[in-house]
Amino acid sequence: MISTLSTDLRAVSTPADLELFLDVPERVYTNDPHWVPPLRSAIAAQLAPANPFRTYGTLQAFVALVQDKPVGRIVASINQRLIEREGEPIGLFGYFECIPDLEIAKALFAAAEQWLRDRDIHRIRGPIDLSTHNSCLFLVDGFDSQPAMMMPYNPPHYPQFLEQLGWHKAKDAIAYDFLLDRELSKPFEKGYRIACQSGVTFRPIHTKGQDFADDCEKIYDLFNRAFANNWSSTPRTLEEFLEEAKSLQSLVDPDLFPVAEYDGEMIGFWMGLPDYNIALKHVGGKLDWIGILKFLWYRRKIDRARVIAVCSLPEYRRKMVPLALIYLGMQGGLKKGKPYQRAELSWVFEDNYASRKLIEAAGGKIYKTYRIYEKVL
Repeated sequence: MISTLSTDLRAVSTPADLELFLDVPERVYTNDPHWVPPLRSAIAAQLAPANPFRTYGTLQAFVALVQDKPVGRIVASINQRLIEREGEPIGLFGYFECIPDLEIAKALFAAAEQWLRDRDIHRIRGPIDLSTHNSCLFLVDGFDSQPAMMMPYNPPHYPQFLEQLGWHKAKDAIAYDFLLDRELSKPFEKGYRIACQSGVTFRPIHTKGQDFADDCEKIYDLFNRAFANNWSSTPRTLEEFLEEAKSLQSLVDPDLFPVAEYDGEMIGFWMGLPDYNIALKHVGGKLDWIGILKFLWYRRKIDRARVIAVCSLPEYRRKMVPLALIYLGMQGGLKKGKPYQRAELSWVFEDNYASRKLIEAAGGKIYKTYRIYEKVL
């Protein structure tokens, strides 16, 4: 579609502008059966001045309107930690949503790119919502099912927009699907036995009180140590990490979240969560009292899990800790009385061959592909 009506493109600067910005997805996905509305309050909090991101980054949101109706949005951001890590002035775009109109998309990207140029940024990458710890990536293959919890979703025309506007692929990421209808192969159980014989112990994550907070601080430390070299990734502040952990605390199933310890030190974890998108789909992006009642009703229908990360410190991989964690995590999902029929493990960068080999050996099948793009300004 090519727009024939004038577009009002404005920088978001008032609460009313922000409401229009938050309204855009509902217009884009009106007839999409797979879309799961994000919580408006969560997006607003990420863009708020109080977000700890503001201590090391800056951002500007833009919204496009046609006849006073919101039809597109984008956020340009500068993450100083990413610039320090990569050694070049690189900026990000994220939170992009747009009706299928190339001219409106072109105007949105032009505004984001100019905002970055004005701040001496020479390269733009995305979609990344401020950092890769938030939503990032465009779906490029696998549009026939709804996204798992905390995974992105978009119409097919988004990657088409970028290709038409001169962007190129920076890196792909993959989501794997597991059917939980059988035990894992013997090498994973053997890996668990070897890890135990090597002095590694395993337990479920604590889910209450100070024990939960202590576990989260240890997981934060592990994340920063084990994933320090992940492409385009930057460390979060402890405050950011604990804030997200607290929001997920009541959703944790400890059987899906084993941790590994050696001499009292946490050395690894398998981070699995029930796929609450199955319930959130019915909430409409608002957890008011009606939304909470709907969420509580539909959470009973959750039959899928999402595995967010499998982490082991490198020096313990020879003790078979990764295999042991996969074994325990999958066994937790297979326990009698558990509702899980399948699991998604996502996301994994296409060139992370070591992790992909383990996942595929466990029975994971590629079923969705995502992409991050770049453009020289």
